[in-house]
Amino acid sequence: MAKLPGSAGVPVLGDKSLEFYRDPVIFCRQRVEKHRGRVFQCRVLNRPTVFVCSVQGMREMLCEKSNMFLKDPTDLMTNMYGDTLVTTNGEEACLLRLSLTSLFTGSCLKTSHDYITSVCERCLKDLSLSGRPQCVYSAFKRLGTELVLGLFLNVRAEEQPELFQEIMQLCTQHWHGLISAPVNVKVPLWSSGFSSALEARDRLMDIIKDKLENDTQGFVGSLGSLPLPDSSSASQHLLLFISALIPKALASLLTSFTLALSGDKQTRQRAMEDPEYFRAVLLEVQRLWPPFIGGRRIAAQDSTLAGFHVPKDYGVIYISHSVHRDPEVFPQPDSFLPERWSGRNAGQEHFLCSFGNGPRSCIGLKLNDVFLKEACMYLLKNYDWCLDPPSQDLEYKWLPVSRPANPPSVSFTRLGHTGRDGSDTARDAQNV
Repeated sequence: MAKLPGSAGVPVLGDKSLEFYRDPVIFCRQRVEKHRGRVFQCRVLNRPTVFVCSVQGMREMLCEKSNMFLKDPTDLMTNMYGDTLVTTNGEEACLLRLSLTSLFTGSCLKTSHDYITSVCERCLKDLSLSGRPQCVYSAFKRLGTELVLGLFLNVRAEEQPELFQEIMQLCTQHWHGLISAPVNVKVPLWSSGFSSALEARDRLMDIIKDKLENDTQGFVGSLGSLPLPDSSSASQHLLLFISALIPKALASLLTSFTLALSGDKQTRQRAMEDPEYFRAVLLEVQRLWPPFIGGRRIAAQDSTLAGFHVPKDYGVIYISHSVHRDPEVFPQPDSFLPERWSGRNAGQEHFLCSFGNGPRSCIGLKLNDVFLKEACMYLLKNYDWCLDPPSQDLEYKWLPVSRPANPPSVSFTRLGHTGRDGSDTARDAQNV
């Protein structure tokens, strides 16, 4: 059993939280190079913390030894969402997952599929209408919001525009508090971000409880009939499911897909015609640009990860960006190579951790897969697109959700659309 590389530092003065949050990718890359290994320690959130940047370490942490590395009960997510399957541990987490699984599989998933298709068609059909470049991240975030509120709360933007707009604004306010300092201060004419987030949460909970009491249709109706621990559990989970976090994650992946295939007509054509290649493209997008930087646990007992001793009460963070670029598993780790998923990495989707891994992975993973396939295939079948202007700064920021730091603009042209002069504008755009 080897000693962890690096230093846990001293309390407060040795804390590296600011450096990590400023740029987690550079933070990890520098230390991987320094220690010549993909597992190391330092002090973050004033706690000795192990960083896991290898596939082997991630799999041990999230799969083989998931009962030894637990969710932090003091995590900010608990303050903002209450006790949900994301924040609980042990038997309680297992029972919650068992109860909720039926809502994300089988006939419920089929019903969701139909709605997803209709939302994609409605929200994406006008991307080229203005004739101007689109801020794709914003457009895709709106798409994700319509999807989430329609699926989970039965609130459709086209049917209840005022309620939809109110909930969307409340979710944004709630989200901003989640990523701000947890300081609850309220004085005349000013409130801290966290305080405003708590107010937004209370209003959202009022809307959710009203829905649970009066709406018997769809996801809301099904959730209200499940055997959950107490009366507040259904509303807390609905708050989690309609969180701004989910539309942002979906927008992140759609933006990365759009940028990866921008100007690449050959790859787009092959992805549209070959289902296996299309699947490989989506896997490669998730590998290179995971929406979340990773996840955090607490060691419940002395253990090991990748051969290193991890003391009890240490924090443990897996870094998805680094795990997905582990050169021992993914050759040419920084290159966009969809072909790897039919070659060296065939059948190794379980080495990705974009949405967690193991028994605590995202419960909505299949639903997310349906959404991505529907939205991306709609784009492939209906549009040609390119960066506009061609030269843009596409450097990513990784927190709180990965996306280019400067929102990219993209021009879309309808495939087969004929311009006023009779020319095929899609063909002309491709030949420029």
